[in-house]
Amino acid sequence: MSLEQPHQLDVGETPEGELDYDALADLLGESVIDREEHINCEAFVIRPDDVARALSTLREEAGFDHLSCVTAQEYRDRYESIYHLKKYDDPTQELSLVVPTTRENPASQSGASVFDTANWHEREAYDLVGIEYDDHPDLRRILLPETWQGYPLSLDYNQDKPQIVPLREHVNPMETRNKGADDSDTMFLNIGPHHPATHGVLHLRTVLDGEQVVDVDPDIGYLHRCEEQMCQQSTYRHQIMPYPDRWDYISAGILNEWAYARAAEDLADLDVPEYAQVIRTMSAEMCRIAAHLLAVGTFALDIYGDFTAIFMYAITDRERIENLLEDLTGQRLMFNYLRLGGVAWDLPEPRDRYFEKVREFTDQFPDRLEEYHNLLTNNELFQMRVIDTGILPPEEAKRYGCTGPVLRGSGVDYDLRRDDPYGYYDELEWDVITDDGCDNFARARVRLEEMRQSIRIIEQCVDLLEEWPEDDRQIQSNVPRTLKPDSDTEIYRAVEGAKGELGIYIRSDGTDKPARFKIRSPAFCNLQSLEVMAEGEYVPDMVAALGSLDIVLGEVDR
Repeated sequence: MSLEQPHQLDVGETPEGELDYDALADLLGESVIDREEHINCEAFVIRPDDVARALSTLREEAGFDHLSCVTAQEYRDRYESIYHLKKYDDPTQELSLVVPTTRENPASQSGASVFDTANWHEREAYDLVGIEYDDHPDLRRILLPETWQGYPLSLDYNQDKPQIVPLREHVNPMETRNKGADDSDTMFLNIGPHHPATHGVLHLRTVLDGEQVVDVDPDIGYLHRCEEQMCQQSTYRHQIMPYPDRWDYISAGILNEWAYARAAEDLADLDVPEYAQVIRTMSAEMCRIAAHLLAVGTFALDIYGDFTAIFMYAITDRERIENLLEDLTGQRLMFNYLRLGGVAWDLPEPRDRYFEKVREFTDQFPDRLEEYHNLLTNNELFQMRVIDTGILPPEEAKRYGCTGPVLRGSGVDYDLRRDDPYGYYDELEWDVITDDGCDNFARARVRLEEMRQSIRIIEQCVDLLEEWPEDDRQIQSNVPRTLKPDSDTEIYRAVEGAKGELGIYIRSDGTDKPARFKIRSPAFCNLQSLEVMAEGEYVPDMVAALGSLDIVLGEVDR
């Protein structure tokens, strides 16, 4: 007899692991005013004044503990917010809450009291679409200046209207909280946006009490490029695919492309040949290694300024994997290699020579990983800076919607490659790496060991591709020249990017361009947790915590 505890079924979950949407509707009761069918799951339309209760009920009683994304959009007759819910234990169990509001009064209740990750998502919805969220703890613009006029993703936005952004003196945000407190001894410190430790144009509004951080407010938006709006103005078939490379531009392009491809292929009901899936899987893991190498190298640079050893080691190995990607795709960063229905072209010729170069890398890299451990994780100075700093407890990580190495470094065993399989991952042998240290050290260890698993995956893909029959090397399925999914078809799909869950929401209006295109950035969600990791720490420890998140501002701001 098994000694394992039997799985406790949540409300609305059948013994077969399926969702009983009727039971979930009964659980929500009068909050539900309608139901919709999205491709990935069912959606409940709920009253705009009952959002927090509905989210709380689904989290506490039905097990939906992962608010993956919040999408806001405007129709001709209404505004709409969509809360995309999953379970960390099983992300294939999905449910969406659709919250409509009138055009005259685009306001609904905030969900930030239930899920901390809703804080930034709702601020973005307010900033770009114009929906207001009652009882939100901090409803202000997040990507644009407070003085900005209009909402860029609204239907009546005038993009030609001049904008005036005055330069205002920064004030200590703790002053208003400490009114009347004579013993207040806080100091306001600006870190960034032009500072190497912020990994790009990130501004940290930091409040210190003595030498300890008591409040940190990440100020983003300096690199906002309207990526969602550009995708909404581009065709599914040909014009969107080059854009994903530019979100997380640290060599993770194919992972980004796969997020769009997975959503669009399911939306248009497109098949991908098995051979192309293997190539996708191999190239995606090459990108994961390249991204993790830069994360580890820059982390060492942040911690103790190690430029000559760890950073240059990482850059050297990254160049080797970039050479393999360049041979495959023709590019070094902006790959544009995936196509809807497959990949752009087959492996480079001569194939044997390419396989030989890949195997040379995979044979040597495990020994290099041991060197990284010797130089980094076994380094006493590094350990003093990262062990027991930047603590992120697992439940806090979940509430902030963290994913990827940040979440797995808090001991949560969650990886979409295994838990919501796509590509060829479910046919291969590899392990999900977790570490229950919950600190900066644990997140570094997870990235190092994930690269070892990526090597295992690449080796198995090469074995398969070497033996693949020549007559069956189909790189693309038969895809119509123009894609026009059915009107009012909606989907949310995600992949395991280098930094976590990279998701795409698409709504079709029957044309060859999306009516709404929403990017769920893992770096955007992970960055919210910095306030938990930095509270009570010293400034150098906060810099270490920020480095351990491995953010890229191109993906945060989009």
